[in-house]
Amino acid sequence: MVPSCDLSGEWRQEWRGPALPEKLCGVTDIDGVMDAAGLSNQHVRDYVHRYFELTGADRIEVVNASDDARLLREALDAGELAPAGEGRYYSRSHPKDTARSEERTVVATSNPADAGVYNNWRPAAEMRPLLEDRMRGASAGKTMYVVPYLMAPPGSPLEAFAAGVELTDTRTVVLHMIRMARVGVDHVNDLGDSFVRAVHVTGDLDSLGQGTPDDQRWFVTLADERTILHYGSSYGGNALLGKIAHGLRQATYDGWASGDFLAEQFLLLGITDKQTGRKYHVCGGMPSASGKTNLAMTLAPDALGDRYRVDFYGDDIAWLRADPDDGRIYAINPEYGAFGVAKDTNEKTNPTAVEAIAEGTGTIFTNVAYNEQTQDVWWEGKTKFPPADVTGWRDWKGELISERSEEEKDAPWAHPNSRFTTTLANIPNIAPDYENPKGVPVDAIIFGGRTRDREPLVRAVTDLAEGVYDGLTLGAEATFAAEGTEGVLRYDPMSMRPFMAYPEGAYAAHWLKVIGAATDQPIFAHVNWFQRDPEDGHFLWPGYRDNLRPLLWLMQLRNGEVTGRQTPVGVVPTPEELDLTGMDLRPGDLDTLLTIDTARWQQEMAHREEHLAQFPDLPEAIWTAHRRVAAALDDQA
Repeated sequence: MVPSCDLSGEWRQEWRGPALPEKLCGVTDIDGVMDAAGLSNQHVRDYVHRYFELTGADRIEVVNASDDARLLREALDAGELAPAGEGRYYSRSHPKDTARSEERTVVATSNPADAGVYNNWRPAAEMRPLLEDRMRGASAGKTMYVVPYLMAPPGSPLEAFAAGVELTDTRTVVLHMIRMARVGVDHVNDLGDSFVRAVHVTGDLDSLGQGTPDDQRWFVTLADERTILHYGSSYGGNALLGKIAHGLRQATYDGWASGDFLAEQFLLLGITDKQTGRKYHVCGGMPSASGKTNLAMTLAPDALGDRYRVDFYGDDIAWLRADPDDGRIYAINPEYGAFGVAKDTNEKTNPTAVEAIAEGTGTIFTNVAYNEQTQDVWWEGKTKFPPADVTGWRDWKGELISERSEEEKDAPWAHPNSRFTTTLANIPNIAPDYENPKGVPVDAIIFGGRTRDREPLVRAVTDLAEGVYDGLTLGAEATFAAEGTEGVLRYDPMSMRPFMAYPEGAYAAHWLKVIGAATDQPIFAHVNWFQRDPEDGHFLWPGYRDNLRPLLWLMQLRNGEVTGRQTPVGVVPTPEELDLTGMDLRPGDLDTLLTIDTARWQQEMAHREEHLAQFPDLPEAIWTAHRRVAAALDDQA
């Protein structure tokens, strides 16, 4: 067991002030804990000292991945976790603490020019003292866990941007971090001052005024200081600071500041043609509810399984850079696990995920329904109907299903944002080279949003500026259409709207620079699995594992094996170019899937122009691409 510095005695009982004096735990005591854990980086040690004193924690503990089993036992004994079958665990968050909070999430720097449309910029000089005042003394009575982590395979060319040390006062956060990042002191001992400082303080969740004008929560990335300060949550991306705060917000700023790489909310998968031996890699962004995780974890359809194998690399984040040796774009998944939405995960939609969260995987479920008698878990979409016998079942708030009133009987059992956390090694089709420090060469960058019409099944874009333009105008229809806005998208550039860290004009220019540095560039494409028949509403494309088919066509197009059909918005397949072996599409559906509705596209172009006009300093190449597509549509009308 890792030693800790325990200060729960007389000094703690007598203290009443706003800040804790250092004599509550002498420097030698803290240093002894870090010495015993093998934490030798003096910059890290100084950082730990500072926030230990600020937050007023009773003790510290330095964590390595090898501590997982012990921490699980402690969490079970403390009632922070419950067993969910053999080798799986269940947790329930505070009912007011169930998702990210975009309006309380801020990027702060010392330069006002860093303000963008989406990054909620604030001055660092305002936000740091505000957060540190919130944190002062807020961990009294708790352990401060010191979690050194790495958001990249060891030895990666981007390793200098990948190391961090999270300080958290919540044990379950540590357990999630062990599943989502590479955790251990060896990742930071030799880095000097080159690491992200990431401080998480939960606060009193009962009295933070969540969602009110008196909301006390703040989730701040001090990007130019490489410091993350999060206060007021113990849930998901609010608390697992290596994931979104570092892996996306901080990393995208680092990539821009260094000029070296892109950090994107992207999936990353591999496709192997077993007949030819060729392997391809596809990455891309999709807004919420547009099929990103299911695509990342897809398998080949049965009819094509003898020829093609699909490998999983990542479902949420990819870092991209141009490699000077071969002139290609390389991508890594900086994460070590998957933090997936449980809702609608089942054997049909995502059999890969179902196997990855089976018993014995160490998976942690959060805010699903739980049966305290059988230790089973359930969520909407796991099966068609919930369990018929409700004995022992509690919903995500911990309330017995059996005691629900008539008005409550149809309420969801699991929270819509309920999650599972599992390591990449549990995913059955994990790529054999997923730990390759160099990453993998990218053949295609795809974008895709949920739209019922206009967007074809797949359209390829062979021009760099037009590909970046397509990503900047990515969007999806709202789940519930507002009056007068049917068919209008909520734009989500590159699927990065909640994670932007610097101005959108500079972001577009950085994309053109990084991808443009490659001499062998990936092809761009836009995909859409969600077209519906306007008469009866059925989906024209079956989706799921069949989504591999348009990606195979895209690889053939890049290789020059097919030519497709040129349209004003890109190249679409001809019907005979798609491998539809084993499929049974309704008559006419394929033609609709591959048709460009010029009138609808002209309507969309007006919305795109309005969307792009809000971004100052957008590169002229992006506006040129926009005008070129608009003119081509007008010529065809």
